[in-house]
Amino acid sequence: MDAHEPPPEREGYGGAGAAPPGGLLDLLNVAAVVLDAGGRIVFWSPQADEVFGYAAEEALGRYAARLLVHEEQRDLVIRLFAEVMETGESWAGAFPIRHKDGKTRLVEFRNMRLVDDLGDIYALGIAADRSTLQRVETDLALSQRLVSQAPIGIALLDTDLRYVLVNPELERINGIPAADHLGRHPHDILTALDVDSIESAMRKALLTGIPLIDQHTVGRTRADPDHDHAWSVSHYRLEDASGRVIGVANSVIDVSERHQAATEADRARRRLTMIADASARVGTTLEVEHTAQELVEVAVPDLADVASVDVLETALALRRSAPSEGPELFRPLAVAAAYATPAAVALQAVDHAPHGADRLITQCVHTGRPVLVSHTGPEDLERIALSAESAAVFTQAGVHSYLAVPLIARDEVLGAFGLLRARNQLPFDEDDVLLAVELAARAGVAIDNAGLYQSVRSTAETLQRSLLPGELPQPTGLNVASYYQPAQASSEVGGDWYDVIPLARDKTALVIGDVMGNGIDAAATMGRLRTATSAFADLDLAPAEVLRHLDKITCGLEHYIATCIYATYDPHTHRCHIANAGHLPPVLVPSGRLPELLELAPGAPLGVGGVPFHTTAFDLNPGDRIVLYTDGLVETRHHHIDERLNTLLRTLKEPRRPLDDTCRWLVDVLRDTDDHDDVALLIAQATPDVPERQPRST
Repeated sequence: MDAHEPPPEREGYGGAGAAPPGGLLDLLNVAAVVLDAGGRIVFWSPQADEVFGYAAEEALGRYAARLLVHEEQRDLVIRLFAEVMETGESWAGAFPIRHKDGKTRLVEFRNMRLVDDLGDIYALGIAADRSTLQRVETDLALSQRLVSQAPIGIALLDTDLRYVLVNPELERINGIPAADHLGRHPHDILTALDVDSIESAMRKALLTGIPLIDQHTVGRTRADPDHDHAWSVSHYRLEDASGRVIGVANSVIDVSERHQAATEADRARRRLTMIADASARVGTTLEVEHTAQELVEVAVPDLADVASVDVLETALALRRSAPSEGPELFRPLAVAAAYATPAAVALQAVDHAPHGADRLITQCVHTGRPVLVSHTGPEDLERIALSAESAAVFTQAGVHSYLAVPLIARDEVLGAFGLLRARNQLPFDEDDVLLAVELAARAGVAIDNAGLYQSVRSTAETLQRSLLPGELPQPTGLNVASYYQPAQASSEVGGDWYDVIPLARDKTALVIGDVMGNGIDAAATMGRLRTATSAFADLDLAPAEVLRHLDKITCGLEHYIATCIYATYDPHTHRCHIANAGHLPPVLVPSGRLPELLELAPGAPLGVGGVPFHTTAFDLNPGDRIVLYTDGLVETRHHHIDERLNTLLRTLKEPRRPLDDTCRWLVDVLRDTDDHDDVALLIAQATPDVPERQPRST
C-alpha cells in the first residue's frame, strides 16, 4: 500500500469503513477452514467454533476427515478433496458433518484450491449451517417477492434520503423507471407534490423511530400529469439486527376513489348546510333589498366569490308580463363578495341600466333557465358585464367561471341570481347549478312576498296619509304640532288619526283616535270617522255627545271598534272640555310644574254601543301643554302599560323643546324597536295672547 494512501478502514475512503456487527455474513455465521495438501487443518476461524463445536487448539494440526466426518462418509470426502486439489475446480454443496457433541449437522460448503507464493497447495473450505442459510434464503426470497409483487408502492431510502429500492407499483405510480429513482432524492422525482412535507415526514421517522402512518397527500405525478390523485403514505425507520439505522421505508397507496368519495360527501354536507342556512337566513324580513342581501351573503364564499341579485323593474312595480325578446331593465338589489375585489365594485356601480338581449342575464330571465359558463373567455365576459369597462375589470379580477339562475315565484320570473368565481379555481358545474337553483327558488318566493307586502304597505300608508290632515290650521290661542309614523310591517299600517278642527267663537277641537285594526280597511274606517267627527264638531256639541254619535256610526261599520279622545278648548276662558272613548289618558304638562296624566272617565271604545260617555273640564292656562297620543308610542310586548306611562311622564320632565321637536323626540325615545304599530301624536300649547271673542256667524 502506498504510504500516502489512507488505510481502507478509515471512514470516507471510497465508502469503505469498519461495519458494526449485524451484517449478512454475521447473520450466516460463515466459518473458514484451510487444509494443507495432506488434509491437515492449518487455519481455523472463530466462526468454525460454533459451526463444528471445536476450538482452534482442538482442531489445528488434525486431519479434517477424521475430526469432522463420519467414518462411512470419509472415502467420499477424501475423493472430493483429491479432485479439488488436482483439478483446481471448486465444489459446492451440502454435506453432513459430525459435531463435537456427536450429533450430525447438515452444513453448506464451498471448497476451492489455494496456492501460496511458494507454490504450495491448500484447500479452503467455507461453511455455514444449512438450516440458517435456508432460513435466510427463504426470508430474502419472500422479501423480494413481497416487495416486487406488492399491490402498493414501496420504496427504500438510505439515511440521506436517496432511493435504494423502488418496487414496480411505485414505478407505475410515479411514472418513472425504477432505475431512474436510484441515488436520487424524492424532490428530484416528485416535482408536482408537496415534497417538502414528504421529506420532512421521512426525516422525522428516521430521527424518532416512530412510524408515520396514513399521511395523505394530493397532487399529480408523471404517470397522470393532467389529473389530481390522492395517496396514503406511511413512513417507518429501518434497522438491522443490531439496531443500526440503515434508512427509511415508505409505502404508497392510491386512495383517489376514497378521497373523491369523501370530497363528494363533504361537498354534499356543505350544500345541505348552505340550504339549511338559507332557510334560516333568507326571508327574515319583508323587505326586498334586505332579502336579496341575505341571499348573496349565504352564497359567499362557499358557492361563489361574488354573488349578486338583479330584479326586473317590471317585477318590482308588480307589472307582470311575459318575457320579451328585447332588452330588459334591471335594478341591482344586492352584491356580496368573499373578499375585496373590483368585480364586486363593478357590479355595484351599475344602476337601473338596460341589459341588451345578447347579455347572459337577459337570456336567463327570458328563458327562465340557468346559464352556465364553466370557463369564461373574453367574449363571455363581454356578455356578462354591462360595458367593456366592466368586462376589463372582470378580467383584471380573474373571473373565470359564471353562473346565473332565474329568480322565480308563482311561475313569474322576477330577476336573476348571478355568481362569479375568481380565486376559487374550480369552475361551476351541474351540482353548483342545482344548489343555486334551490337557493334562488327559496329567495324568489321571499322576494316576491316582500315585494307584494311592500306594495300593500305603501298603498295603506298612502291612503292613511291622504286621510290625515295636511298642514294644520292655526287655531286661536293655541300652538299645535303633530306627527305620524307608520309601522314597519304593512299589516300594521292604518287606523291612527288626529285632527285639529276650528270651531265657532274661537274654540278649537282636538281629536286623537285609533281604529282597532290595520291595513287598508282600517285606514278607510279611520277616514270615515274623521269625516264624521268634523261634521259633529260643527254642531257645537259637548265632547260626550260627539262621542255618542260617533259610537252609533261605528256600530254600523262591520265590527270595527275604535278608541278616541275628543276635546274642545276655549282660549278666552282657558277652559278645556274633554271626553274619552277607551283611549289612553292624555298628559297635561303645566308650565313650571310636573307632567301628569289626566284623570278621565275611561268610557268604552266606539262601536261597543250603549255605554254613556262623560265630559270632564280642566284649565289649560298659557304655557300649559296637552299631549294626545296613540298606543303605538307607549305600548310594547314586554312591559306593563303603567310602567310605560310612567316612562312617558319622566320623559316629559326633560327641559322643554319646541313642539315639533318634542313630537319627534318622544317618538325616538319611546317607540318600541319592533315598530309593531302606528304612532299618531298631537301636542297643543295654550298661548297668552288671545284676541277678543269673535261673534258667532249666523
